[in-house]
Amino acid sequence: MTFVRRDGITLADVHTGDRLPELSYDVNATTIVLGAIASRDWRPMHHDHDFAVHRNGTRDIFMNTPNQAAWFERYLTDWTGPRGRLGRMQFRMKGSVFPGDTMLLAETDDAGCGWATVSVRLTVDDDVKTECTARIALPKTDDDNPWARHGERWRP
Repeated sequence: MTFVRRDGITLADVHTGDRLPELSYDVNATTIVLGAIASRDWRPMHHDHDFAVHRNGTRDIFMNTPNQAAWFERYLTDWTGPRGRLGRMQFRMKGSVFPGDTMLLAETDDAGCGWATVSVRLTVDDDVKTECTARIALPKTDDDNPWARHGERWRP
């Protein structure tokens, strides 16, 4: 994934129908366990293979919700650069992500007035595991910075 410019993009760099570069990541047990630890999710289905398989009936341990959210956030902020500011994000998990899967995050649509609305899908072997819609603030000009907006000036 590459930035349009070293300091990130502005709203003028984004056009309806633009496609974001894909992010592919090979998931392993460490990816899943570290995400669970970072979010203080001690439920065993995110770190204990025997519990996940024999008690929950899943194929293996699987990625938790905050870990998936972090991947979506990384994908979007890698694209926008340091001045892009996530306003809202909503996603719906449809399946699990397991060790050995390769996650592919890819954008699906449009942009608008100071804000870009981006739809992202997380797939494993062309099977949609999670769909995400995010609203992300982009600088309108080179000297604008969404991170400087506070109070009434910040309405995500």
